[in-house]
Amino acid sequence: MGSGIWSTDVYTSAARYRAATGASAFAYSDSGARSTHPDLDPRGVTRESRDSDEHPESLAIAVLFDVTGSMGGVPRVLQTKLPDLLGLLLRKGYATDPQIMFGAIGDATCDRAPLQVGQFESDNRMDDQLGRILIEGGGGGQKTESYELAMYFMARHTKIDCFEKRGHRGYLFIIGDELPYRMVKRREVEGVVGDRLGQDVPVKEIVEELKRMYDVYYILPAGAGYAGDREVLDAWRALLGQNVLELDDLDAVSETIALTVGLGEDAIGLDDGLADLAASGSNAGASVGKALARLDRGSLVVSSPLEGLDP
Repeated sequence: MGSGIWSTDVYTSAARYRAATGASAFAYSDSGARSTHPDLDPRGVTRESRDSDEHPESLAIAVLFDVTGSMGGVPRVLQTKLPDLLGLLLRKGYATDPQIMFGAIGDATCDRAPLQVGQFESDNRMDDQLGRILIEGGGGGQKTESYELAMYFMARHTKIDCFEKRGHRGYLFIIGDELPYRMVKRREVEGVVGDRLGQDVPVKEIVEELKRMYDVYYILPAGAGYAGDREVLDAWRALLGQNVLELDDLDAVSETIALTVGLGEDAIGLDDGLADLAASGSNAGASVGKALARLDRGSLVVSSPLEGLDP
């Protein structure tokens, strides 16, 4: 729900304890778990980002990442870079009261955990969320995963005060390397989320519904199985336009998210953000600058029709 305050000292202490004891930051997954952690189960729940006395101007930021195949390393990178992400958002004033939700995307046609969703948090519980994610590493072996199911959940099972009270969209970042399925399938929605739909929903319709409440970004990082794939990029650009970001360094993902929010909030220009990275000792500036150049210019990407998506 977004209460509490992030502490880098608490994060550092927890990291040192894990290092000293040999514990994993992803203890649930690394223990051999084979199902979604109860705290991240999307069935029958709604995730909320709400204002409070501590956080009167809450801003919802959701980060959902593909954990199939070559993408399984993404949450581990995010976990190590949490202080960088929160440091830029908070200390540099990119967002006043950010509330961050983490989640994971698999494939509803074959995975045990096709969708995992945490809660919006303002404090170190977001680190706990990451630690409960099951890094299944599955997927169906084709060039599609259930991104559309995740977008359905975000469109219909989240409530965010920044939008409901102030008409200000939140931010949703999807980190992946494959295509969504063409349809949100009612059978999968019922099985995973618990809703009963009268019919399947075209992915384009759910994206348009989602974009009313969130600025939606798709990040395709280097090192992923389909990094640079034109079919994947063109399909996502048909859905999201210029908000499709190619990142040539996975280690720069947290900085990319932070500067994207800063640009979206008109808190910084790209040059200012890159200067902040350099001042903090980050080496991500070149990768972030390249990924965000189009957003900073406000240019449009010409989209091709949605072709090649599986039903």
